[in-house]
Amino acid sequence: MMQKLKDFPFDIQISFHKVIEQYEEEMEHIESELSREYLNKVMDYISDFPELIEGFEDPKLLKKYEEPIKILLDDLFPTILTNNEIKAASVPFHNIIFNSSQRLKQILDKAGDEFSLAMRNMDDDLTYIFACIQILKNYGYKVNISRPLYYDIPDENGIIKHYRIAMNADFVDIFPKDDAPEISQEDVDLLIQNVDKVKLWKEKIPPKSYIFKGFTIVNLTDVTIDDAISELKTTLLFEEVSEAEQLEKLQEIFRSIYKIPDLRVGFTVFNRRDMVFEKMNNDEANSFILDKAVVNDCDTGICEEGFQRLVEKNAYFTIANVEDYIKKNDNLLSKNLKKNKIKSCLLAPIAKNGKLLGILELVSDRKNELNSINAIKLDDILPYIVTTVEKNRNDFENRVKAVIQSECTSIHPSVLWVFEKEAKKFIRDLDKDGLASFKDITFKEVYPLYGQIDIVASSEARNESIKKDLLDQLDMILDIIDKAYKIEELPIYDQVKYRIADFKEELEENLNASSEQKVFDLLQKEVNPLMNHLKKQSDEIKKLVKDYKDQLNPETGIVYNHRKKYDETVQQINRTMSRYIDKKQIQAQKIYPHYFGRYKTDGVDHNIYIGASMAYKRPFNKVYLFNLRLWQLSTMCEMENRFYQLQENTPINLEAASLILVYNNTMSIRYRMDEKKFDVDGTYNARYEIIKKRIDKAFVKDTEERVTQKGKITIIYSQRNDEREYLQYIKYLQAKKYLGEEVELLELEDVQGVVGLRAIRVNILYTPHSEDKDETITYEDLMEELH
Repeated sequence: MMQKLKDFPFDIQISFHKVIEQYEEEMEHIESELSREYLNKVMDYISDFPELIEGFEDPKLLKKYEEPIKILLDDLFPTILTNNEIKAASVPFHNIIFNSSQRLKQILDKAGDEFSLAMRNMDDDLTYIFACIQILKNYGYKVNISRPLYYDIPDENGIIKHYRIAMNADFVDIFPKDDAPEISQEDVDLLIQNVDKVKLWKEKIPPKSYIFKGFTIVNLTDVTIDDAISELKTTLLFEEVSEAEQLEKLQEIFRSIYKIPDLRVGFTVFNRRDMVFEKMNNDEANSFILDKAVVNDCDTGICEEGFQRLVEKNAYFTIANVEDYIKKNDNLLSKNLKKNKIKSCLLAPIAKNGKLLGILELVSDRKNELNSINAIKLDDILPYIVTTVEKNRNDFENRVKAVIQSECTSIHPSVLWVFEKEAKKFIRDLDKDGLASFKDITFKEVYPLYGQIDIVASSEARNESIKKDLLDQLDMILDIIDKAYKIEELPIYDQVKYRIADFKEELEENLNASSEQKVFDLLQKEVNPLMNHLKKQSDEIKKLVKDYKDQLNPETGIVYNHRKKYDETVQQINRTMSRYIDKKQIQAQKIYPHYFGRYKTDGVDHNIYIGASMAYKRPFNKVYLFNLRLWQLSTMCEMENRFYQLQENTPINLEAASLILVYNNTMSIRYRMDEKKFDVDGTYNARYEIIKKRIDKAFVKDTEERVTQKGKITIIYSQRNDEREYLQYIKYLQAKKYLGEEVELLELEDVQGVVGLRAIRVNILYTPHSEDKDETITYEDLMEELH
């Protein structure tokens, strides 16, 4: 195999002088007469070819001296191993090989006449640098280069085989020419820091400044499978490519591993929750189980044996003879194998922690080509595919969640499955033609539950804190002006004092929506300009002005003390109440999966919807509704206790009143994409929303008494059977020391659009410093106690 010598740091002399020297040394110590006689004959024969010792530059002479070279190298290339070893003598880095073993000749013959031997990823510059490194090592400098070298050679079917090169340089001498520059340690230090600058290397070690005399021996090892696994790792773990591109690369790699040029690769996703097979999200990806189908259940998808091996045991399922399999089985797999003219196939489970994620499919057009024996080749490969499938699944799930977040805002986990289903359809439509819409999602025949724990007279408390801050601010300003007036009796001071006194009187009588704005205008136009003058009058006034400004909110310029205490208290109450009911919700979801949403206002409101349409393939019974109602009532009693326990550490004390709305008819709710929220569906169901908005302001009939009161929980309903149901709950919770004995049955005044409402009002028992109750009060416990 000849190639023209390149620009190189060496003048190459192909020589076998070191082999001759080794034979001569061996003859001095050899004991066997037979061996001595053989070596003498070889030496005599080689003496007729002095060029082999002196060396020659023209590689074409290798053909001329082919026979004597073969005889000389017979010990190094034993004939008995020629069909096993992949071996040749060579001129390094020039892809010139000679005296090849029979096996290497066969490999190169199968590659075809057009194939040209070349090391992988070795251009002229890198070849030059590698040769220079051999020179540095010859000088004794420690330069470690452990990069492996490869030949990539196709076989007769065009499948690329990979061979790692092991190079033996025992028969080489390297020495400088007379004009070769000396190489110092400083030169070496500079070169190893600039391995990519070939110009520098050529400056320090010029072309043809050294002589290479001898030859090297290359041993090739077939590392096709190892290299394929390495390439597979790179493709799967590091390259950012689509699933279809991944499968295409996998197909090339598996063809190389199995030596099947037309082997095809597919993949089918396994959905454990639905127990169905699904196609990958990319339409171009093959699935030989599903073919054109997008989804199919496991029962009709594959046979029982295949299901047991793949799903339950996570073991290979091979069909070496598809024709026999089709005769015995009538399922989707057999039909699609026949349709695609597949004669043998290998189905490999992609599983993590015993749970099947998907099925890797290898198929061949020939019988027995894929079988249970060669399935073992996948053992070292599957872990990387598992990692990639898991990563792709996580990425897809994140993409689904991202669509849900984008299209729907935050969705409660109990109903997430419905949105995931719609999101998958959204992604498929988007990937198919770039057009997709996320449809409104409706849950039919659900029972609503509503509750609120509200801060009593929150508006009055907030207004009182605003009023106190404004009055405090005006008093501080008056104090400063009074002191300034004693120093400098200016009419403007009297005018401002009069204006402030007027505002104080108005505030004390009535705080309205415009009061704060009026004070703000006074400060901006009259007080603030005056302060800049006053702080120059004396050190005492300067300090008063500074103290005054320190009390102001930097954003509004208004004193923010009492309001801050109010806001912090409300925030702390809302945060604590929200966390508490969120924690209790974990228990409630075990009763029956349901939608739960809470909202912070001046207190915490919550909505619950429960029904068969909200749970995935789970039958519904009204006993779940009764359980949830009892849970709601007991939880709100606990929340009231937490409300008052919390206020031992809050800046101010506030009062709470709790309310539950009972609605005994089912309704439909719709997630509206335009508003990104759940809402009742239909005009009739809208009555429920009207009641929710107005009941906390309702009065007891023929009185001016609000139905909600501090220290009590109010249950509003319209039907007598609701009254009987909740009186049972109340009796049970009285026994559990949640509720007191003050039970009131009330009729409510009609409010706009709502008539005929009734209420049960009962006092809550407060237990100071009580711990969270971990027990879940159930309807079954209630029934047992009542009977």
